[in-house]
Amino acid sequence: MEVTEILAHCQKKKGVEETFPFNPEALVLKVGGKMFMLIALESQPLTISLKTNPEWSAELREKHPQITGAYHMNKTHWNSVVCEGLKKELILEMIDHSYDLVFSSLTKNQKNAVNNS
Repeated sequence: MEVTEILAHCQKKKGVEETFPFNPEALVLKVGGKMFMLIALESQPLTISLKTNPEWSAELREKHPQITGAYHMNKTHWNSVVCEGLKKELILEMIDHSYDLVFSSLTKNQKNAVNNS
């Protein structure tokens, strides 16, 4: 998958904002002000970090050597995903899962603000 495909998929979701809080090479995507994905723009092959529930994280890491605990993040909840060699459907499913996890953790007011944006 290419960065453009990932961004196009994310931009279809409500309330997604793109930021660069760390440096110009680390694109952070947020919903309701909370991060759900980090894209290392300069890395080859393309690498993203996504939030995942702990049970699925363990399963993904066992099945796919391209998926490991995310660098500088809580490795129980965040995975680093090297996109090369993974099916597009799995990458999109993980992105959707991360977005949904973060959205579900928002307060009612934050969810309303996202839904009305």
